[in-house]
Amino acid sequence: VCLCFRDVPSVDILVWSELPTGAGLGSSAAYAVCLAAALLTACGAISCPLKEGESTARWTEEELTLINSWAFQGERVIHGNPSGVDNAVGTWGGALRYQSGKITPLKRVPLLRILLTNTKVPRSTKVLVAGVKEKILKFPAIMNPVLDSIDAISQECQSVLEAMPANPSPEYYPVLEELFDINQHHLNVIGVGHPSLDRLCCVTASHGLHSKLTGAGGGGCGITLLRPDTSPLAVEAAKRDLCACGFECWETNIGAPGVTLHSSSSLNAEVLHALSES
Repeated sequence: VCLCFRDVPSVDILVWSELPTGAGLGSSAAYAVCLAAALLTACGAISCPLKEGESTARWTEEELTLINSWAFQGERVIHGNPSGVDNAVGTWGGALRYQSGKITPLKRVPLLRILLTNTKVPRSTKVLVAGVKEKILKFPAIMNPVLDSIDAISQECQSVLEAMPANPSPEYYPVLEELFDINQHHLNVIGVGHPSLDRLCCVTASHGLHSKLTGAGGGGCGITLLRPDTSPLAVEAAKRDLCACGFECWETNIGAPGVTLHSSSSLNAEVLHALSES
């Protein structure tokens, strides 16, 4: 229960989002985090960190922990038994390591450019998870080493990402690309791939780019790593070919900050227009 420091009037909450829903991109967690931050600020349980003249501001570590705990309750309402990783990423930003229910923020990580592609193929996380469990029970001697290898890929990737900010050498990108490729093959082995994702990987590979699924798999979304020196022409050509497959594509970054309070003057015209129309 939120112990309010002042009365909270009845409120209308306007939400504007560029995240597609039901695509495995954590849109529900983003919503829950923003809602928790707004309501906790409104009732005085956390401070309003925005000082006069600032365009954006973030809350203290203690306040972010409170935001995250309430956002997790929102995720439980929506999903029943969520891992908690989506709301944690939405709260703190950057990159996190998730293993056996334990969430650990990575140290400094670079901002990575990616193409995010929605295959628009619907999938059921429950069905996919059940399929993986069935394979593990049926072929434990085969599947467990694959899962161990996936864990080793995660650890190797973490080491690379944490080394990059101090030494932004282009040599790290071929390593990340190779890890993407190996990981994608392993995910196919455990049964969470899909022909649409294979097609996505083939299309981007034809432009010299490396991709893997993200989220539950079985359709949904994939991410394509873009090097700092990847030519804009190659990116546009890849996007054009992906859209020709019926996919939807965005160029974006990973490793960005988490939940942030913005002054209305810092919002772009498109957002202000969308909110005023609501």
